[in-house]
Amino acid sequence: MTDHAVLTAEDHAELRVRMERDAALGDAVMSCVTVPEEFRRVQAHYPILFRRDVGRDAFMALALFGFEDGENLFLEDGRWDADYVPLALAIQPFLIGAPPAQGAAKQVHIDMASPRIAANGGEGVRVFDAQGRPTPYLETIAEQLGTLDQGWQDCEGFFAALRRHELLEPLTLEITLDDGSTNRLVGFHAIDEDRLRALDADALGELHRDGYLMPLFMAVASVGKLSTLIARKNRRMADG
Repeated sequence: MTDHAVLTAEDHAELRVRMERDAALGDAVMSCVTVPEEFRRVQAHYPILFRRDVGRDAFMALALFGFEDGENLFLEDGRWDADYVPLALAIQPFLIGAPPAQGAAKQVHIDMASPRIAANGGEGVRVFDAQGRPTPYLETIAEQLGTLDQGWQDCEGFFAALRRHELLEPLTLEITLDDGSTNRLVGFHAIDEDRLRALDADALGELHRDGYLMPLFMAVASVGKLSTLIARKNRRMADG
């Protein structure tokens, strides 16, 4: 269940948000959506894979945290064991809401049903200060929301270019762990490196002009993080 509301100083003057990372706070996820705008930062820690939404006949990019539903190998003792948390998770429990009127600015909304809302003035970071002004935390969130929203808008052109040049290929990955068990990763796509290398100067120039070439290279580089993720899985299993 969700309970979305427009964020205002009048209605949420005492609101505090819990910042620790924990499964109980919604962080036990195998992956989350990411956008090309943040691929450079995401690829430093996580594999970036792609999945097709059959209902919308559209692709989305995902930062991978584990190999099974509900598995996040970056969660450790109330903290996130990486220097960067993808925007789609970092902004929770906030989201961008539709503007009240055509041409108006979009609004910051908050999910009051989120477990990140500190109950009854409990511990957490304030959203507004004593004078009702946005705290530095909220200012950071607003900036992240803007980046994510713009990233969503830019995705249509990015994925159209990938389809036009046939740069996505299905990926099936079978992983044998140190204990002999097997994890099979199916339903994902990755960048077809052979087709990317074979693009002519005009195609590469078009991708560069539109700002898509760098995110493509970042997605390709990120696949190397699969081995790091496997190592995390082996350590987690060894630790019990």
